[in-house]
Amino acid sequence: MGNARPKPERLAEKLLQIRNALGLSQQQLHKRLGIEDLIEYNELSKYELGKREPPLKILLQYARVAGIPAEVLMDDDLDLPEKLPDTAKHEEIKRQYAARRQSKHSTIKR
Repeated sequence: MGNARPKPERLAEKLLQIRNALGLSQQQLHKRLGIEDLIEYNELSKYELGKREPPLKILLQYARVAGIPAEVLMDDDLDLPEKLPDTAKHEEIKRQYAARRQSKHSTIKR
């Protein structure tokens, strides 16, 4: 049928680097990612070892938790920042987006 898309060669390395930079165990990261209902925590090991590739939804969560653009995870030519951005700053961005989205919906209903 179709060709499978190429797997980023450095993805596993970057996922492990994120967890280590955040100082989290796999169980802690699983909870921080908010993916308890999607996968078991031991799947993270397979992602970090390059045995499996996480779904896009999980990659997006990794990027959000690390405070980086998702593109950094997927592009082998891009390196993770030496110091991951403060996750509190990233949470602020999410709150602003959620508030903007909520006001947009309330405007539509009027």
